[in-house]
Amino acid sequence: MDDPIRDRAHHRAAMTDPILSSDARRRRHPLRVALGFVFRALCAVVIILDELVRPIYRPLIARIAALRIMHSFERWVGGLHPLAILVLLAIPYAIVEPLKFVGLLWIANGAGRSGTILFLAAHLVSFVLIERIFSAGRSKLMTIGWMAWVIDTANAVRRRITVALHLDEMKESLRRMAHRLRLRLRALLR
Repeated sequence: MDDPIRDRAHHRAAMTDPILSSDARRRRHPLRVALGFVFRALCAVVIILDELVRPIYRPLIARIAALRIMHSFERWVGGLHPLAILVLLAIPYAIVEPLKFVGLLWIANGAGRSGTILFLAAHLVSFVLIERIFSAGRSKLMTIGWMAWVIDTANAVRRRITVALHLDEMKESLRRMAHRLRLRLRALLR
């Protein structure tokens, strides 16, 4: 099936073709295409879950973000070197993000309560800690070339998914449902 002679000839032709720039040749490499697809697919899953869960946490996040200690923390993060911010962001991210998937696996395997608690707790930590670090250090992270590409790509994927799946409408529906739930809980607790 694979013809190494034809592949080498095609590669040489691409290398000498003045029409194809080095960027175009690099983008067409099958490994880059596959890795780009995997990255976008993972982003899509995480984005969809984040967008659907975010309205539940919004009031809590707003309260935590308003704390004086969080403002001090954000100022401290903003004063760090870009690579230090990246490390500070990577450590909790490397722990929390896999826990979201573990929670989903537990739910899929029948441990619904434990999986839901783990999933929601991981999202809470993600929204509170990781988002605060990211928002405080975003401008400096954008000075790291590959990180700027990751951020821009994730934002583009988020926009496309939000529009394609009408996530804004779903989020609004979830907000209304959460508001009704809060009202019912208040009425029960009185």
